[in-house]
Amino acid sequence: MFKLIVFINIGAAFLLVLSHVASYVSPSFFWLASLMALAYPGLLLVNLLFILYWLLVKSRALFISLFAVLVGFDNLRTQIQLNLFKTEPPAHAQKLRVLSFNARLFDLYDWTGNPRTRDKIFEMVQEEAPDILCFQEFYTTSKTTRRNNLDTLLQLQKATNHHVAYTETLRESDHWGIATFSTYPVVRKGSILFNEKTNNLCIFTDLKVGEDTIRVYNVHFQSNRFKREDYEFLGNPNAKPSNDEKIIASRNIIRRLQVGAVKRAHQVKVVADHIASSPYPVIVCGDFNDPPASYTYNKISKGLQDAFVESGWGLGNTFNGLFSVLRIDYLLHDPRLVGTGYKTIKKNLSDHYAIVSDLWLKKEVPGKGE
Repeated sequence: MFKLIVFINIGAAFLLVLSHVASYVSPSFFWLASLMALAYPGLLLVNLLFILYWLLVKSRALFISLFAVLVGFDNLRTQIQLNLFKTEPPAHAQKLRVLSFNARLFDLYDWTGNPRTRDKIFEMVQEEAPDILCFQEFYTTSKTTRRNNLDTLLQLQKATNHHVAYTETLRESDHWGIATFSTYPVVRKGSILFNEKTNNLCIFTDLKVGEDTIRVYNVHFQSNRFKREDYEFLGNPNAKPSNDEKIIASRNIIRRLQVGAVKRAHQVKVVADHIASSPYPVIVCGDFNDPPASYTYNKISKGLQDAFVESGWGLGNTFNGLFSVLRIDYLLHDPRLVGTGYKTIKKNLSDHYAIVSDLWLKKEVPGKGE
């Protein structure tokens, strides 16, 4: 029995190590690695349980899982945070409150079943009063005041300078896309296209903050485009009465995961290269559709700080759906900024939660260093 448990433990530890490797392997080269990244939270839990078990029976076999956990410490700290001490803002710094949210079209199709969801999104924005506000899955229309989200946002909150880009327009009045709002003047706008048929986009907006300029990237990477029947099957596999139907449903899900992972690998390279060439300190907000253990996160976060890691607490999960332990929305920034007070706003307004943090832009102290 002992040997069997050790054998199972070795298998679980091996899979956990593979999930660490997934951060460095492009899905374009080996797309199955992205599945390991998705499985990281479950694999981590299994290995932690093995460590607890071996501690209770006082066996040195605990080092099997302990090694697997510690070798991926960087993944662990991006997944779970226990910031026991408050992060203090630096002296002589400009405060920028940043909020990022995949608004799911402001509940255009009544997904939440609550007619007040749209109003509650605006109330949340008013309560948080961000200086920089980034929306993914933005929708607005000029046909009706009730759904003219652009005009409503400009009337209700202080960040009225804006950069909106659309990936689709119907009837010359209905627009789907991405939007950045700011209390600071916009001095330049630009879009990063992915040169493929997709509703995904990244925009960058240069803002004048006092004597400084910062660049805000607002990105929505490729989703896995699961359909309702995919979620239903994942939530209850036994709903499919025959094995053949289960195999077909599983293949559909795996195919969607493969296509999504490969497309994100291309998209993130384009955005990461653009970020690396920025002449200004950057803030990156968005829905990455990938967890912290992924190639997507590792590629785009290189050289940047993660606001959740700096001052977050707990799991930091941002997906309000079937796999609710996943963190797939991020707020990253240049080391010349310091993040404090990170939080996830866990309100049922979308299939994502909004995230917010105070970023402090360091200022040069006059006469210092002369």
